[in-house]
Amino acid sequence: MTYVIARACVDVLDKACVDECPVDCIYEGARSLYIHPDECVDCGACEPVCPVEAVFYEDDLPDDQREHLAANRDFFAELGSPGGAAAVGRVGADASLVAALPPPE
Repeated sequence: MTYVIARACVDVLDKACVDECPVDCIYEGARSLYIHPDECVDCGACEPVCPVEAVFYEDDLPDDQREHLAANRDFFAELGSPGGAAAVGRVGADASLVAALPPPE
């Protein structure tokens, strides 16, 4: 199990969760943040600090946002497990679900 960042984060990219993560497992895509499922230790520190309430425990994802679980996995399919977001920096891409969302108005 892991935590997942859902739709409310798209185009917001508030990094309060990144600052709270003790294992550096929250990666920055072009339009959203993503939690690495293999690096996350399920501590939950990211969830209460998210100002847009976009962080959910996997089992608690709202039904209308379940696709973000697959998008989270897709984001890391090519990136792999680099062992920490700080060393990678901003990734200039997103999971296809996020990339296909309309831009903000």
